[in-house]
Amino acid sequence: MVLEICANSYQSAMNAQKAGAHRIELCSELSVGGITPSYGLLKKVMHNLHIPVQVLIRPRSGDFHYSNAEFDIMKENILQCKNLSCAGIVSGVLNIDNSIDIKRTKELIELSKPMSFTFHRAFDVVPKPKESLLKLINLGVDGLLTSGQKDKAEDGIELLIELKQMAKNKLIIMPGSGINQINSSLFKNAGFTEIHSSASKKISENIHSYFGNTPQTVSDIDTIKNILDTIA
Repeated sequence: MVLEICANSYQSAMNAQKAGAHRIELCSELSVGGITPSYGLLKKVMHNLHIPVQVLIRPRSGDFHYSNAEFDIMKENILQCKNLSCAGIVSGVLNIDNSIDIKRTKELIELSKPMSFTFHRAFDVVPKPKESLLKLINLGVDGLLTSGQKDKAEDGIELLIELKQMAKNKLIIMPGSGINQINSSLFKNAGFTEIHSSASKKISENIHSYFGNTPQTVSDIDTIKNILDTIA
């Protein structure tokens, strides 16, 4: 079973590799669901990691319906990832009604080649998940990161299993959100081949101020090892 670690920093990426994770998804600002990492962070990670690196392409927090300018930024970031020989792109675009924007998502998939393309958790707000899965299959998406449209993947396990059965071998359903060493066996026993976790712990608490009070987190080596032991 493949364990992908959602790494929110250089230290998180290095911790994931040291702990034995199979792959990372690199992003920034997990407190808002993740956004595209800086070019400097991406370049340093690609220089020092030997495990595959997938990159979140999301230009801002909030919804997944983007302006023309934001879409141009996403495409430029994909080209940077391609130039750095990243393994894959994690992205997706929705229409104003939260249905999948077929035209724009297809454009991102084509631009990403030969990198793999995973449709991210924008899927968890689409109104018709089963119909949407079929659309992603037809688009040629390689993977789907989803919590089964619940806050935590454990609570979305029934839909996740249905999606996996529908997808067969046409794309990989990768459960993510709230996966840890305690519940990771649930997904292995259900036949999933990949899971996604930040495996994070707090390393500091910000003093409340006009800078905000979001705690700093890092992917934890021991937590990652514990998950790997559970799914071995």
